[in-house]
Amino acid sequence: MTGRPGLIKKNIRDEVPAPAHPFERKEPLPGYQPKPKSEDPEGPEKIEALLNSPSYRPSIEDLDFLNGDDMRGVRLMLDYIKPNKVLEEYGVKSAIVVFGSARIVEPVAAKHRVEQLRDELLQSPENEDLRKRLLIAERILAKCHYYEIAREFSRLVASFGNGPKDTSLVIVTGGGPGIMEAANRGASEAGAKTVGLNINLPHEQFPNPYVSPELCFQFHYFALRKMHFLMRAKALIAFPGGFGTMDELFETLTLIQTRKIKPLPVVLVGEAYWRKVFDIDFMVEEGVIDEEDRELFWYAETARDVWDGLLCWHEQNGETIIGNNQ
Repeated sequence: MTGRPGLIKKNIRDEVPAPAHPFERKEPLPGYQPKPKSEDPEGPEKIEALLNSPSYRPSIEDLDFLNGDDMRGVRLMLDYIKPNKVLEEYGVKSAIVVFGSARIVEPVAAKHRVEQLRDELLQSPENEDLRKRLLIAERILAKCHYYEIAREFSRLVASFGNGPKDTSLVIVTGGGPGIMEAANRGASEAGAKTVGLNINLPHEQFPNPYVSPELCFQFHYFALRKMHFLMRAKALIAFPGGFGTMDELFETLTLIQTRKIKPLPVVLVGEAYWRKVFDIDFMVEEGVIDEEDRELFWYAETARDVWDGLLCWHEQNGETIIGNNQ
């Protein structure tokens, strides 16, 4: 035995108390019950007022607080973090982003709309508004083959790599109707996961039913949604569309032009449409862009042409279509 004379060495196990229970106590802490009415007749009413006060509401449950101007930075961060975390969990490495008009519906629906307006016009042949709407519906019907092209293209993408269950390359759309629906639909029909980046609008827009439920996101900010479109993008495919399609297209072209992002292939489906929408040759001739900027994109007409062109572009770039992130 060692140590000071007369002292008996104790077993350390006798000295160390058992760990406290993680939740329960033998004796409750003060304040575990509200102040009783017997001590203050107005106590319960005052406690109720405190519990219902917005200031007492936990920050993460206070929607008025979270939606306020002071929390904009936090909301921006959340719009980035949540989708990024989920996409990483599902192994999404690369994306083919598809844009196009929400108004270019599937052929059956487009034909039905034309027939409906024709019947209405027969009943009211002097109605000029109906006549204009019919002309627009007929133009949509003439473009609805793009719906089938987007659908077929997504099937090709879904069949690439290790098959439909491989999430290393996925179709990403804005999650809405029209061309976006067609792209998600083609991938879904092939049994693949497919992503929809929906946006919260004043007038609610439902996501199309072909987005994989676990990969359907709703954004508050367009800016963060745009960033997620391009973070994993290996190509941008633009079908005939309106303001939204052109917004995404020209922003992507600007980022590539300025080399703010690594160049990626941009394909415009439907040359006749796109040459009317913007005249690239005129822009070069006017000196507002350079000759080389004409080569930042190309035109295609069929799903197979789009897909083969993407594979060719990436081959020339010395990489596969499933490569490193931007």
